Amino acid sequence: MDILEKIRERARRRKLKIVLPESGDVRILKSCELILNEGTAIPILVGEKNAIENLASLNKISLNGVEIIEPNSEKLLNDFKRIYLEKTRAKGVSEIESYETVKKPLYFACLLVESGYASGIVAGATHTTAETVRAYLRCFGPKPKIKTVSSFFLIVSPKKEFGEEGVLLYSDCGIVANPNSEQLAEIAISSKESFELLVEKEARIAFLSFSTKGSAKDPSIDKILRALEILKSRAGDVIADGELQADAALVPEIGAKKAPSSKVAGRANVLIFPDLNSGNIAYKITERMGSAIALGPILQGIGKPANDLSRGCKTSDIADVVAITAVQAEGG
Repeated sequence: MDILEKIRERARRRKLKIVLPESGDVRILKSCELILNEGTAIPILVGEKNAIENLASLNKISLNGVEIIEPNSEKLLNDFKRIYLEKTRAKGVSEIESYETVKKPLYFACLLVESGYASGIVAGATHTTAETVRAYLRCFGPKPKIKTVSSFFLIVSPKKEFGEEGVLLYSDCGIVANPNSEQLAEIAISSKESFELLVEKEARIAFLSFSTKGSAKDPSIDKILRALEILKSRAGDVIADGELQADAALVPEIGAKKAPSSKVAGRANVLIFPDLNSGNIAYKITERMGSAIALGPILQGIGKPANDLSRGCKTSDIADVVAITAVQAEGG
């Protein structure tokens, strides 16, 4: 059973409620049908019921079993206004601004999760990453003890000799452009939790660089070494090392030659990139030239299970992200 099917199977065990606020997009409606067929979650759509049902009917989509919630209940809006106001009062948000904000489907959906009615949210098919992450942070905030929201790709390579039988986690590939040492350490902490939750194997973290163990000198390497210090001070039991070149991190014989005393070299399954350029480039090359599957970007470090979609996403992508979000909700 491949990793994605394992994730789907875990999601099926509880069938949690996951909210999809972008109900005017046909891909979202089709994904609801697929999610129900796969049994991985109970999808909730936010929007005007007649409009959603008409769009589904026009495209021959069955929404039987999908819950639709209209963001017009005065009781819910007033309850959500109070929750949102409490979270944003320090930023100077007024009661009127709060009320107007929670009527927006994206924020209304977030507050269905924050209030406990649903377990997670998936958006981004029609919103930008900046819009979705902003809403998530305003409604949920970051996870306790984590300030840095980041993202990862779960890489499934046909080459089983790499990572955990071909499964690796790449981070950060979508959010933090030029992380400092503290942010790199937090990205590593979140990535460890994400890998172990989804893959159910122990994380072995490599901080990647163009240098291995002092083979070159550069301020970017100092940043990585400081990040490793911070990581080990905050999570002493973590298996992590750096700085490591990619081949030293992934290939046993090269790791043994370049970093013979390392517990990670040649065995890494979590790769932490020094900046967004390298992370984004690497996952795309891995996917396109390495014939790997790249699942993501999946968000991490947010207070509730909440994920972003590419605006070019396919129906199957949405269903897969919903299944991952359900597993995050179960595990977090």
